[in-house]
Amino acid sequence: MTARISHTRRGLVTVGSALGALTLTLSGTASAAAAEDVQSKQWYLDALYAEKIWKKTTGKGIKVAVIDSGVNPNTPSLKGQVLKGVDATVERGGNTNDTDGQGTTTAELIAGTGKGGGLKGLAPGAKIIPFRVPLLKHDQLPPGTWIERDPLYHAIRAAADSDAQIIAINIRNEHAIGVNLHAESAVDYAASKGKLVIAGTGDNAQDGNKRQYPASQNAVVGIGSVTREGDVAKNSQYGDSVDLAAPGDDIPRWCDSRFKRYCAGGGASAATAVAAASAALVWSAHPDWTANQVLRVLIETAGLKDKKKHPLSKYLGYGIVRPGVNIIRGKGNPGKADSNPLADPQASNSPSSSNDASPQRPRGESAGKANTEQAIGKNEENSSTGLIIGIAAAIAALAAGAFALARKRRNA
Repeated sequence: MTARISHTRRGLVTVGSALGALTLTLSGTASAAAAEDVQSKQWYLDALYAEKIWKKTTGKGIKVAVIDSGVNPNTPSLKGQVLKGVDATVERGGNTNDTDGQGTTTAELIAGTGKGGGLKGLAPGAKIIPFRVPLLKHDQLPPGTWIERDPLYHAIRAAADSDAQIIAINIRNEHAIGVNLHAESAVDYAASKGKLVIAGTGDNAQDGNKRQYPASQNAVVGIGSVTREGDVAKNSQYGDSVDLAAPGDDIPRWCDSRFKRYCAGGGASAATAVAAASAALVWSAHPDWTANQVLRVLIETAGLKDKKKHPLSKYLGYGIVRPGVNIIRGKGNPGKADSNPLADPQASNSPSSSNDASPQRPRGESAGKANTEQAIGKNEENSSTGLIIGIAAAIAALAAGAFALARKRRNA
Protein backbone atom coordinates (compact mmCIF):
# COMPACT_ATOMS: atom_id res chain seq x y z
CA MET A 1 0.00 0.00 0.00
CA THR A 2 1.22 3.48 -0.78
CA ALA A 3 0.05 6.69 0.80
CA ARG A 4 -1.48 9.58 -1.13
CA ILE A 5 1.19 10.93 -3.43
CA SER A 6 2.06 14.58 -2.95
CA HIS A 7 3.57 15.60 -6.28
CA THR A 8 6.23 18.26 -6.37
CA ARG A 9 7.27 19.94 -9.60
CA ARG A 10 9.62 22.10 -11.59
CA GLY A 11 10.25 24.19 -14.70
CA LEU A 12 13.24 23.59 -16.94
CA VAL A 13 14.89 22.87 -20.28
CA THR A 14 12.97 22.65 -23.52
CA VAL A 15 13.07 21.08 -26.93
CA GLY A 16 10.83 21.42 -29.98
CA SER A 17 9.87 19.77 -33.24
CA ALA A 18 7.70 19.64 -36.36
CA LEU A 19 4.95 17.11 -36.99
CA GLY A 20 4.79 14.89 -40.06
CA ALA A 21 1.77 13.13 -41.51
CA LEU A 22 0.80 10.30 -43.78
CA THR A 23 -2.24 8.13 -44.29
CA LEU A 24 -2.34 4.36 -44.35
CA THR A 25 -5.16 2.22 -45.68
CA LEU A 26 -6.05 -1.22 -44.40
CA SER A 27 -9.26 -3.08 -45.24
CA GLY A 28 -10.44 -6.22 -43.45
CA THR A 29 -7.65 -8.71 -42.93
CA ALA A 30 -4.67 -7.07 -44.54
CA SER A 31 -2.13 -8.67 -46.80
CA ALA A 32 1.38 -9.31 -45.56
CA ALA A 33 2.58 -6.33 -47.56
CA ALA A 34 0.00 -4.07 -45.92
CA ALA A 35 0.91 -5.38 -42.48
CA GLU A 36 4.56 -4.68 -43.11
CA ASP A 37 3.68 -1.20 -44.32
CA VAL A 38 1.62 -0.34 -41.24
CA GLN A 39 4.17 -1.72 -38.82
CA SER A 40 7.00 0.00 -40.66
CA LYS A 41 5.38 3.27 -39.57
CA GLN A 42 5.84 2.25 -35.95
CA TRP A 43 9.29 3.80 -36.05
CA TYR A 44 9.77 3.65 -32.28
CA LEU A 45 9.87 -0.17 -32.19
CA ASP A 46 13.33 -0.10 -33.77
CA ALA A 47 14.34 2.96 -31.77
CA LEU A 48 13.49 1.18 -28.52
CA TYR A 49 15.09 -2.10 -29.63
CA ALA A 50 11.82 -3.96 -29.28
CA GLU A 51 13.11 -7.14 -30.93
CA LYS A 52 15.96 -7.42 -28.44
CA ILE A 53 13.63 -6.67 -25.53
CA TRP A 54 11.17 -9.36 -26.68
CA LYS A 55 13.91 -11.98 -26.42
CA LYS A 56 13.85 -11.35 -22.68
CA THR A 57 10.24 -10.33 -22.02
CA THR A 58 7.09 -9.45 -23.93
CA GLY A 59 5.10 -8.14 -20.99
CA LYS A 60 3.63 -11.53 -20.18
CA GLY A 61 1.86 -11.65 -16.83
CA ILE A 62 1.00 -7.95 -16.84
CA LYS A 63 -2.50 -6.59 -17.31
CA VAL A 64 -3.12 -3.02 -18.41
CA ALA A 65 -6.42 -1.25 -17.76
CA VAL A 66 -7.24 1.00 -20.71
CA ILE A 67 -9.64 3.80 -19.78
CA ASP A 68 -10.74 5.10 -23.14
CA SER A 69 -13.53 4.85 -25.73
CA GLY A 70 -13.71 1.08 -25.32
CA VAL A 71 -11.79 -1.66 -27.12
CA ASN A 72 -12.70 -3.79 -30.12
CA PRO A 73 -11.46 -7.27 -29.13
CA ASN A 74 -11.99 -8.65 -32.62
CA THR A 75 -9.34 -6.84 -34.62
CA PRO A 76 -6.76 -9.35 -35.89
CA SER A 77 -4.10 -7.82 -33.67
CA LEU A 78 -6.20 -8.00 -30.49
CA LYS A 79 -7.80 -11.43 -30.75
CA GLY A 80 -7.08 -13.21 -27.48
CA GLN A 81 -5.54 -10.09 -25.95
CA VAL A 82 -8.59 -8.45 -24.38
CA LEU A 83 -10.15 -9.53 -21.09
CA LYS A 84 -13.59 -8.72 -19.72
CA GLY A 85 -13.91 -5.04 -18.94
CA VAL A 86 -16.32 -2.47 -17.53
CA ASP A 87 -18.72 -0.06 -19.20
CA ALA A 88 -18.39 3.12 -17.13
CA THR A 89 -20.51 5.31 -19.41
CA VAL A 90 -23.61 6.94 -17.99
CA GLU A 91 -25.76 4.10 -19.34
CA ARG A 92 -23.59 1.37 -17.72
CA GLY A 93 -24.92 -1.12 -20.24
CA GLY A 94 -22.01 -3.54 -19.90
CA ASN A 95 -20.82 -3.10 -23.48
CA THR A 96 -17.14 -2.16 -23.80
CA ASN A 97 -16.95 -2.12 -27.61
CA ASP A 98 -15.11 0.87 -29.01
CA THR A 99 -17.24 3.86 -29.99
CA ASP A 100 -14.44 5.87 -31.58
CA GLY A 101 -11.38 3.81 -32.52
CA GLN A 102 -9.07 5.55 -30.07
CA GLY A 103 -9.32 2.93 -27.35
CA THR A 104 -8.61 0.09 -29.77
CA THR A 105 -5.59 1.95 -31.10
CA THR A 106 -4.34 2.38 -27.53
CA ALA A 107 -4.84 -1.32 -26.82
CA GLU A 108 -3.02 -2.38 -30.01
CA LEU A 109 -0.09 -0.06 -29.31
CA ILE A 110 0.24 -1.65 -25.89
CA ALA A 111 -0.48 -5.34 -26.47
CA GLY A 112 -1.31 -5.91 -30.13
CA THR A 113 0.17 -9.06 -31.68
CA GLY A 114 0.45 -7.48 -35.11
CA LYS A 115 -1.43 -10.35 -36.72
CA GLY A 116 -3.57 -9.70 -39.78
CA GLY A 117 -1.96 -6.38 -40.58
CA GLY A 118 -2.62 -4.71 -37.25
CA LEU A 119 -0.42 -2.53 -35.13
CA LYS A 120 2.27 -4.35 -33.16
CA GLY A 121 2.20 -3.63 -29.46
CA LEU A 122 5.39 -2.82 -27.60
CA ALA A 123 4.30 -5.33 -24.93
CA PRO A 124 2.55 -8.04 -27.01
CA GLY A 125 2.56 -10.50 -24.11
CA ALA A 126 0.47 -8.21 -21.89
CA LYS A 127 -3.33 -8.34 -21.65
CA ILE A 128 -5.82 -5.49 -21.90
CA ILE A 129 -8.79 -4.80 -19.61
CA PRO A 130 -11.04 -2.17 -21.23
CA PHE A 131 -12.93 0.46 -19.24
CA ARG A 132 -15.20 2.45 -21.50
CA VAL A 133 -15.91 6.11 -20.79
CA PRO A 134 -17.62 8.72 -23.00
CA LEU A 135 -15.28 10.82 -25.14
CA LEU A 136 -17.30 13.98 -24.48
CA LYS A 137 -16.38 17.39 -23.18
CA HIS A 138 -17.51 18.39 -19.71
CA ASP A 139 -20.29 20.69 -20.97
CA GLN A 140 -21.71 18.04 -23.33
CA LEU A 141 -22.86 15.72 -20.55
CA PRO A 142 -26.22 16.00 -18.76
CA PRO A 143 -26.29 18.16 -15.60
CA GLY A 144 -25.06 16.30 -12.55
CA THR A 145 -23.44 13.52 -14.57
CA TRP A 146 -19.87 14.18 -13.48
CA ILE A 147 -20.71 14.71 -9.84
CA GLU A 148 -23.35 12.05 -9.26
CA ARG A 149 -22.45 9.43 -11.86
CA ASP A 150 -18.94 10.43 -12.94
CA PRO A 151 -17.86 7.87 -15.57
CA LEU A 152 -14.15 8.58 -15.10
CA TYR A 153 -14.44 8.20 -11.33
CA HIS A 154 -16.17 4.85 -11.68
CA ALA A 155 -13.76 3.68 -14.39
CA ILE A 156 -10.69 4.46 -12.29
CA ARG A 157 -12.21 2.88 -9.17
CA ALA A 158 -13.14 -0.24 -11.13
CA ALA A 159 -9.67 -0.42 -12.66
CA ALA A 160 -8.13 -0.05 -9.21
CA ASP A 161 -10.19 -3.01 -8.01
CA SER A 162 -9.28 -5.11 -11.05
CA ASP A 163 -6.27 -7.37 -11.64
CA ALA A 164 -4.56 -4.71 -13.73
CA GLN A 165 -1.19 -3.50 -12.47
CA ILE A 166 -1.11 -0.48 -14.80
CA ILE A 167 -3.91 1.98 -15.55
CA ALA A 168 -3.59 3.93 -18.82
CA ILE A 169 -6.05 6.82 -19.03
CA ASN A 170 -6.74 8.39 -22.42
CA ILE A 171 -9.49 10.81 -21.57
CA ARG A 172 -8.66 14.36 -20.56
CA ASN A 173 -10.14 17.83 -20.15
CA GLU A 174 -9.12 21.19 -18.78
CA HIS A 175 -11.81 21.60 -16.12
CA ALA A 176 -10.34 21.68 -12.62
CA ILE A 177 -13.59 21.30 -10.73
CA GLY A 178 -16.25 18.64 -10.44
CA VAL A 179 -14.94 15.78 -12.52
CA ASN A 180 -11.34 16.36 -11.57
CA LEU A 181 -11.78 16.79 -7.84
CA HIS A 182 -14.06 13.79 -7.85
CA ALA A 183 -11.79 11.67 -10.02
CA GLU A 184 -8.73 12.63 -8.01
CA SER A 185 -10.03 10.63 -5.07
CA ALA A 186 -10.34 7.65 -7.41
CA VAL A 187 -6.77 8.13 -8.62
CA ASP A 188 -5.54 8.29 -5.04
CA TYR A 189 -7.48 5.12 -4.34
CA ALA A 190 -5.79 3.42 -7.30
CA ALA A 191 -2.37 4.50 -6.04
CA SER A 192 -3.19 3.13 -2.58
CA LYS A 193 -3.97 -0.20 -4.26
CA GLY A 194 -0.48 -0.30 -5.75
CA LYS A 195 -1.44 0.62 -9.32
CA LEU A 196 0.75 2.64 -11.66
CA VAL A 197 -1.54 5.30 -13.15
CA ILE A 198 -0.46 6.89 -16.44
CA ALA A 199 -2.12 9.61 -18.54
CA GLY A 200 -1.14 11.84 -21.45
CA THR A 201 -0.65 15.53 -20.74
CA GLY A 202 -2.58 16.54 -23.87
CA ASP A 203 -2.24 17.93 -27.40
CA ASN A 204 -3.21 21.57 -26.87
CA ALA A 205 0.24 23.14 -26.58
CA GLN A 206 -0.57 25.51 -29.44
CA ASP A 207 -4.06 26.25 -28.15
CA GLY A 208 -3.43 27.78 -24.76
CA ASN A 209 -1.58 24.85 -23.19
CA LYS A 210 -4.23 24.70 -20.45
CA ARG A 211 -3.56 22.17 -17.74
CA GLN A 212 -5.25 18.86 -18.50
CA TYR A 213 -6.75 16.34 -16.13
CA PRO A 214 -6.27 13.65 -14.93
CA ALA A 215 -2.61 13.94 -16.02
CA SER A 216 -2.19 16.94 -13.71
CA GLN A 217 -3.47 15.11 -10.67
CA ASN A 218 -1.01 14.23 -7.96
CA ALA A 219 -0.97 10.44 -8.24
CA VAL A 220 -0.82 10.33 -12.05
CA VAL A 221 2.34 9.98 -14.15
CA GLY A 222 1.94 12.60 -16.89
CA ILE A 223 3.29 11.64 -20.33
CA GLY A 224 4.45 14.02 -23.06
CA SER A 225 4.84 13.10 -26.73
CA VAL A 226 8.04 13.10 -28.80
CA THR A 227 9.01 12.66 -32.43
CA ARG A 228 11.37 10.15 -34.01
CA GLU A 229 14.14 12.76 -33.71
CA GLY A 230 13.68 12.82 -29.95
CA ASP A 231 12.14 16.29 -29.98
CA VAL A 232 8.95 17.24 -28.22
CA ALA A 233 5.97 16.99 -30.59
CA LYS A 234 4.71 20.44 -31.51
CA ASN A 235 1.26 19.86 -29.99
CA SER A 236 2.47 18.12 -26.84
CA GLN A 237 1.53 20.05 -23.74
CA TYR A 238 4.25 21.15 -21.39
CA GLY A 239 4.69 22.28 -17.83
CA ASP A 240 4.88 20.70 -14.40
CA SER A 241 2.39 17.99 -15.36
CA VAL A 242 5.00 16.22 -17.50
CA ASP A 243 6.82 13.44 -15.68
CA LEU A 244 8.06 11.38 -18.61
CA ALA A 245 7.81 11.44 -22.40
CA ALA A 246 7.31 8.68 -24.96
CA PRO A 247 7.20 8.29 -28.74
CA GLY A 248 3.82 9.56 -29.87
CA ASP A 249 4.24 11.58 -33.05
CA ASP A 250 3.36 10.21 -36.50
CA ILE A 251 2.07 6.82 -35.32
CA PRO A 252 -0.82 5.09 -37.18
CA ARG A 253 -4.24 4.89 -35.57
CA TRP A 254 -7.63 3.44 -36.43
CA CYS A 255 -9.51 6.14 -38.30
CA ASP A 256 -12.87 5.47 -36.63
CA SER A 257 -15.10 2.82 -35.09
CA ARG A 258 -15.64 1.05 -38.43
CA PHE A 259 -12.11 -0.38 -38.21
CA LYS A 260 -11.56 -0.42 -41.97
CA ARG A 261 -8.30 1.50 -42.20
CA TYR A 262 -5.51 3.17 -40.31
CA CYS A 263 -4.83 6.89 -40.61
CA ALA A 264 -1.87 9.06 -39.73
CA GLY A 265 -2.11 9.98 -36.09
CA GLY A 266 -0.23 10.08 -32.84
CA GLY A 267 -0.05 12.48 -29.93
CA ALA A 268 -0.79 12.14 -26.24
CA SER A 269 -2.86 8.97 -26.66
CA ALA A 270 -0.11 7.13 -28.52
CA ALA A 271 2.55 8.33 -26.08
CA THR A 272 0.44 7.13 -23.16
CA ALA A 273 0.17 3.71 -24.77
CA VAL A 274 3.92 3.44 -25.39
CA ALA A 275 4.69 4.55 -21.83
CA ALA A 276 2.21 2.03 -20.41
CA ALA A 277 3.71 -0.72 -22.57
CA SER A 278 7.21 0.26 -21.42
CA ALA A 279 6.08 -0.06 -17.81
CA ALA A 280 4.51 -3.44 -18.60
CA LEU A 281 7.80 -4.71 -20.04
CA VAL A 282 9.82 -3.59 -17.01
CA TRP A 283 7.26 -4.97 -14.58
CA SER A 284 7.09 -8.27 -16.44
CA ALA A 285 10.87 -8.58 -16.21
CA HIS A 286 10.69 -7.85 -12.46
CA PRO A 287 7.32 -9.20 -11.28
CA ASP A 288 8.20 -8.77 -7.61
CA TRP A 289 8.64 -5.01 -7.95
CA THR A 290 6.05 -2.44 -6.85
CA ALA A 291 4.62 0.38 -8.96
CA ASN A 292 7.05 2.75 -7.23
CA GLN A 293 10.03 0.64 -8.23
CA VAL A 294 8.90 0.29 -11.82
CA LEU A 295 8.38 4.04 -12.06
CA ARG A 296 11.72 4.79 -10.42
CA VAL A 297 13.55 2.65 -12.97
CA LEU A 298 11.62 4.22 -15.86
CA ILE A 299 12.68 7.64 -14.56
CA GLU A 300 16.27 6.68 -13.87
CA THR A 301 16.77 5.15 -17.32
CA ALA A 302 14.85 7.80 -19.27
CA GLY A 303 16.73 9.67 -21.98
CA LEU A 304 17.30 13.40 -21.57
CA LYS A 305 20.02 15.64 -22.96
CA ASP A 306 22.45 16.90 -20.30
CA LYS A 307 20.56 14.96 -17.67
CA LYS A 308 23.28 15.28 -15.07
CA LYS A 309 23.28 19.06 -15.31
CA HIS A 310 19.57 19.57 -15.90
CA PRO A 311 17.68 16.46 -14.70
CA LEU A 312 14.20 17.79 -15.44
CA SER A 313 12.49 19.31 -18.44
CA LYS A 314 9.12 21.01 -18.55
CA TYR A 315 8.61 19.39 -21.97
CA LEU A 316 10.02 15.92 -21.36
CA GLY A 317 9.93 15.59 -17.59
CA TYR A 318 12.68 13.19 -16.55
CA GLY A 319 13.12 12.18 -20.18
CA ILE A 320 11.98 9.71 -22.82
CA VAL A 321 11.13 6.19 -21.68
CA ARG A 322 13.72 3.56 -22.64
CA PRO A 323 12.70 0.16 -21.23
CA GLY A 324 15.58 -1.57 -22.98
CA VAL A 325 18.13 0.22 -20.81
CA ASN A 326 16.83 -1.84 -17.91
CA ILE A 327 15.76 -5.01 -19.68
CA ILE A 328 18.70 -5.36 -22.09
CA ARG A 329 21.47 -3.65 -20.14
CA GLY A 330 20.31 -4.22 -16.58
CA LYS A 331 20.52 -0.55 -15.59
CA GLY A 332 18.27 1.13 -13.05
CA ASN A 333 18.04 0.96 -9.27
CA PRO A 334 14.46 0.16 -8.15
CA GLY A 335 15.03 1.60 -4.70
CA LYS A 336 12.55 1.26 -1.87
CA ALA A 337 9.27 -0.47 -2.60
CA ASP A 338 7.14 2.03 -0.68
CA SER A 339 8.83 5.29 -1.74
CA ASN A 340 7.35 7.09 -4.73
CA PRO A 341 10.09 8.80 -6.77
CA LEU A 342 7.81 11.74 -7.62
CA ALA A 343 7.10 12.50 -3.98
CA ASP A 344 10.45 12.12 -2.26
CA PRO A 345 10.24 14.24 0.91
CA GLN A 346 14.00 14.77 1.01
CA ALA A 347 15.52 17.82 -0.63
CA SER A 348 18.90 17.71 -2.26
CA ASN A 349 21.65 20.20 -1.53
CA SER A 350 23.07 19.52 -4.95
CA PRO A 351 23.30 22.55 -7.27
CA SER A 352 21.61 20.47 -9.97
CA SER A 353 18.40 20.47 -7.95
CA SER A 354 18.06 24.23 -8.16
CA ASN A 355 15.53 24.31 -10.94
CA ASP A 356 15.25 28.08 -11.06
CA ALA A 357 18.84 28.23 -12.25
CA SER A 358 18.25 25.91 -15.18
CA PRO A 359 18.44 27.69 -18.56
CA GLN A 360 15.33 27.56 -20.73
CA ARG A 361 15.61 27.65 -24.51
CA PRO A 362 12.68 29.06 -26.49
CA ARG A 363 10.22 26.44 -27.69
CA GLY A 364 11.08 25.26 -31.17
CA GLU A 365 14.83 24.85 -30.68
CA SER A 366 15.73 21.25 -31.39
CA ALA A 367 18.02 19.17 -29.23
CA GLY A 368 17.18 15.79 -30.68
CA LYS A 369 19.80 15.54 -33.44
CA ALA A 370 22.58 16.55 -31.09
CA ASN A 371 21.68 13.62 -28.91
CA THR A 372 22.33 11.06 -31.63
CA GLU A 373 26.04 10.93 -30.82
CA GLN A 374 25.19 9.78 -27.32
CA ALA A 375 22.90 7.02 -28.53
CA ILE A 376 23.32 3.50 -27.27
CA GLY A 377 22.63 2.57 -30.87
CA LYS A 378 25.94 4.05 -31.99
CA ASN A 379 27.85 1.88 -29.54
CA GLU A 380 25.79 -1.31 -29.56
CA GLU A 381 23.61 -1.50 -32.65
CA ASN A 382 24.85 1.23 -35.02
CA SER A 383 21.16 1.99 -35.51
CA SER A 384 20.10 5.20 -37.20
CA THR A 385 17.01 5.24 -35.00
CA GLY A 386 18.84 4.68 -31.74
CA LEU A 387 18.54 8.22 -30.42
CA ILE A 388 15.39 7.54 -28.45
CA ILE A 389 17.31 4.82 -26.64
CA GLY A 390 20.31 7.03 -26.04
CA ILE A 391 19.26 10.62 -25.60
CA ALA A 392 21.12 10.99 -22.32
CA ALA A 393 24.70 10.19 -21.51
CA ALA A 394 25.42 8.63 -18.14
CA ILE A 395 22.15 6.86 -17.42
CA ALA A 396 23.86 4.65 -14.86
CA ALA A 397 25.06 7.65 -12.87
CA LEU A 398 21.52 8.57 -11.82
CA ALA A 399 21.18 6.70 -8.55
CA ALA A 400 18.68 7.21 -5.75
CA GLY A 401 20.10 10.63 -4.96
CA ALA A 402 18.80 11.93 -8.25
CA PHE A 403 15.30 11.75 -6.85
CA ALA A 404 16.08 13.84 -3.78
CA LEU A 405 15.24 17.03 -5.66
CA ALA A 406 13.56 20.04 -4.13
CA ARG A 407 10.14 20.10 -5.75
CA LYS A 408 6.91 21.98 -5.29
CA ARG A 409 3.47 20.46 -5.09
CA ARG A 410 1.50 20.48 -8.33
CA ASN A 411 -1.15 23.21 -8.32
CA ALA A 412 -4.69 22.15 -9.22
